[in-house]
Amino acid sequence: MECSPTRTGSLITPAGRRLMWRSAVISVFLISFAFFSIWAFFHYRPTGPMAWLLALLPSLGIIGQMAVFGVYLSEEKDELNVAILVKSMLWSIGGTLSVTTVWGYLEAFAHIRRLELLWVYPIFVVFQVISSLVVRWRYR
Repeated sequence: MECSPTRTGSLITPAGRRLMWRSAVISVFLISFAFFSIWAFFHYRPTGPMAWLLALLPSLGIIGQMAVFGVYLSEEKDELNVAILVKSMLWSIGGTLSVTTVWGYLEAFAHIRRLELLWVYPIFVVFQVISSLVVRWRYR
């Protein structure tokens, strides 16, 4: 089932549907792994290799999300959809880099509270949502 010619730039392509499905599945794993790790650390206070494994577990979902985007870019036949995702990801990376750099200088010179690195991916996701809406709006 191909996308309708009147819906260019939409995720209604077969590759777009697979992206949404894979992203949803990976998101469930990411959230589940994060909650499980938090629960395990709260209740069992693991140390050594088990602590390392539990600490790394949530990052597997983030790595999975990046892999899903890479697979989508190789599968998508609609060049406009590819361009929209690439542009929105570049804006997201730039926004995340800007926020974390400014925060780093504020930490170093203004002695504000340290930004925990686990917030970098959520910052990226916020920028990704905003930038994808803006980039799609520009192509409508």
